[in-house]
Amino acid sequence: MKSFSTENYVSTQELESIVGTAGICRWQDTNPFWQERVEKAVAPDTKIDCTVYPNSQEELAAVIAWAQQNRCAVLPCGSGSKLDWGGLVKLDSDPPQPPLTRGEQDVVKVGLLKGNLRVSPDAAGLVAVSTSRLNRLVQHAVGDLTVTAEAGMKFADLQQILAAAGQFLPIDPAYPQEATLGGIVATADAGSLRHRYRGVRDLLLGITFVRSDGKIAVAGGRVVKNVAGYDLMKLFTGAYGTLGVISQVTFRVYPLPESSGTVVLTGEINALSQTAQILLSSALTPTAVDLVSPDLVAQLGLGKGQGLIVRFQSIAESVKEQSARLLEVGEKLGLQANICGDNDEHQLWQRLPETVWNSGTKSAIICKIGIRPSEAVAAINELPVQDALIHAGSGLGVLRFEAATATTLLQVRRGCEAKGGFLTVLAAPTDIKQELDVWGYTGSAIDLMRRIKQQFDPENLLSPHRFISDI
Repeated sequence: MKSFSTENYVSTQELESIVGTAGICRWQDTNPFWQERVEKAVAPDTKIDCTVYPNSQEELAAVIAWAQQNRCAVLPCGSGSKLDWGGLVKLDSDPPQPPLTRGEQDVVKVGLLKGNLRVSPDAAGLVAVSTSRLNRLVQHAVGDLTVTAEAGMKFADLQQILAAAGQFLPIDPAYPQEATLGGIVATADAGSLRHRYRGVRDLLLGITFVRSDGKIAVAGGRVVKNVAGYDLMKLFTGAYGTLGVISQVTFRVYPLPESSGTVVLTGEINALSQTAQILLSSALTPTAVDLVSPDLVAQLGLGKGQGLIVRFQSIAESVKEQSARLLEVGEKLGLQANICGDNDEHQLWQRLPETVWNSGTKSAIICKIGIRPSEAVAAINELPVQDALIHAGSGLGVLRFEAATATTLLQVRRGCEAKGGFLTVLAAPTDIKQELDVWGYTGSAIDLMRRIKQQFDPENLLSPHRFISDI
């Protein structure tokens, strides 16, 4: 158990005037389930003072303004389903310093322009700020195929609203019953449907967020064709709450498909690789094309060997014809083939992510990888992985280890890099995250990312040290 604060280092009196006493939960009063989630997200000995629950966008802005004025760091979150992804949030160890004089502020501004990080006084405390009560539907323009909702709305709730109008948001995130829209954007969590509909940032039309100084900012809009202003949607997608706190999002949505069917192919890796290449270069239009490891195939009861799971969604005649064509290709190459429909298909696409994203055990490690798509089948076969799912069209995927050492993870990372890719540790025990760089990024964009962070959060108060290169 980590040494967390049981006495509050920040005064909650001003916060209570913003969100009320019911909007603050001190650490000592926090339920064990939430404590465990927060503990996985922060470094050992980092003190959490309380969790704040704003009830509106205005209250959220006031809370962030309070944090900036009181030099208090903020851990933005929604339901916390992915709060432990990425680096460990921590405060700088230097003691708090007195307010800067006017001359010292000028020195700080010059330092920021030169790209120096952490030139501001260190944060005096850390609070979690949850958007879970910002969960309202703002606008659903059915005819325009757009929807605007507050960031704390759960993905499953939005899908239910859209389904009533015959529409859906084509994202397949981890933990769909718990995940909030803001968290999905902050972690760029798209899932298998990215093959047809691309990533989160491609579906995001507009965003409202609270800056580190408590001001509310808006980017994009509520229409599909919008070219106004800077494209901050792409900047905030995958930023892990380090640039601002998302309060509203606008997405492009799509009509629900009339019919759906899934083809499952299993067998020898060369035949699977050839089948995947034929499929991806054909005129067929699958919505998901996933390669899965032998262990995962066995757990799902799909057969033996590596697997290729392909989903078609369209009108019934198209789904039937495309499934038959792929089935014919697989059988000619000696693969075991099966078509899933109706309940079997629904259960398959429910169990697949549940198995891959299962972090129920304390030793479980979940990683995001990216490799050249042409190397995906070979990677599953060669790398020392257990549960692996790779989207064949993009080369992005998920690896899950029931237990692994930092040495093993570094070995897998080197293997991914040798195939033109990367490995990022999302969820892992704290000791593992302390032994290695969870992001593993060494590219040329680090200086640019630091300058962007300094422009949006010059005092390093939002999710400090959670992002790439300790940003």
